[in-house]
Amino acid sequence: MTTWRRPLPTFVAADTDLYTLAAEYVDSVRSSGGVPLLLPHVDPADVDAVLDAVDAVVVCGGGDVDPSSYGAVPESVKDADVRADELELALLAAARRRGTPTMAICRGMQLLNVAYGGDLAQDVTAPGTPHPPISDDPGEVMGLRHDIAIEPGSRLADVLGAGRREVNAIHHQGVGRVGDDLVVTARADDGLVEAIEPTDWPTCLGVQWHPEKMDGADRALFDWLVTTATSTAD
Repeated sequence: MTTWRRPLPTFVAADTDLYTLAAEYVDSVRSSGGVPLLLPHVDPADVDAVLDAVDAVVVCGGGDVDPSSYGAVPESVKDADVRADELELALLAAARRRGTPTMAICRGMQLLNVAYGGDLAQDVTAPGTPHPPISDDPGEVMGLRHDIAIEPGSRLADVLGAGRREVNAIHHQGVGRVGDDLVVTARADDGLVEAIEPTDWPTCLGVQWHPEKMDGADRALFDWLVTTATSTAD
């Protein structure tokens, strides 16, 4: 499980350099029967050694993807870290080559799109849409929900069911041009891509929302990841 490197206040310093991951990710993997391991920013050249030691990957949320990672100039970006992009893109490329079961969440799905040659919309928020400007009130952010439509016959539909589903929206960037060999398998009512699946990587799912923060409603996604990892490891 990838981590977010960022400075945060602790008792030793106002800006302590930390690798962080929300506890809900860890709890979700554990509840589905997996053993979570947190990955710091290793050298991208070492990703195959990392994958030798695990059965599945979760590319988690975090800061914005640096626009240089998909050949664009910054317009609306915060907390970008090109070193994180380099590692996670290398991790996705190696996992794709090896067929490692992978779930890409929020920033992770955006990076999955970039890994396949797509790009991102640097700010998708607008008043009166399913993706309003991000509030300064954490309770509002965590409570915001909107509907998506999941395509029948998709991997995502096999896991969560086809049709309408309620999800959260804790992001301000999103998929722009969809990458090659990717299929869009869910959209919000404003047209924003909410899920993608690679045609050449049958054990990979990308979702834009945060299933780990849905109070167990989307635990089936983590069940799918752990079950798929277990079956491919045998």
